Amino acid sequence: MVESWLDEIRWTEEGLVPVIAQLAESNRVVMFAWMNRASLQLTVESGYAVYWSRSRQRLWRKGEESGHQQKVIDIQLDCDEDVILLKIEQIGGIACHTGRQSCFYRSLIEGQWQAKEPVLKDPSDIYK
Repeated sequence: MVESWLDEIRWTEEGLVPVIAQLAESNRVVMFAWMNRASLQLTVESGYAVYWSRSRQRLWRKGEESGHQQKVIDIQLDCDEDVILLKIEQIGGIACHTGRQSCFYRSLIEGQWQAKEPVLKDPSDIYK
């Protein structure tokens, strides 16, 4: 059954919508990903973020390998109806596959991208 709220979203030609994951407690942006209708519906039903992996061409339950799930606190749609903002609680405090809190850990400094955040957990200890 198609939900009317899903029809209000302006999906890309590929049937996707960009999604920003933001920590509910601090408003820190930790991730960017994509969702399709099925992943957004599963996110709503389960209360945990489910994305669409463009590289793997399949649903991707955040934390399915790492255990670092994203518990959804709030789902917001922007004014143009083409971007989703997830307010989340990041289980384990790590959102990035590099073992950092956020995927946005590099800053442009004097013409070079430099890491400004520490690795909280070695990725080889996260992904077996």
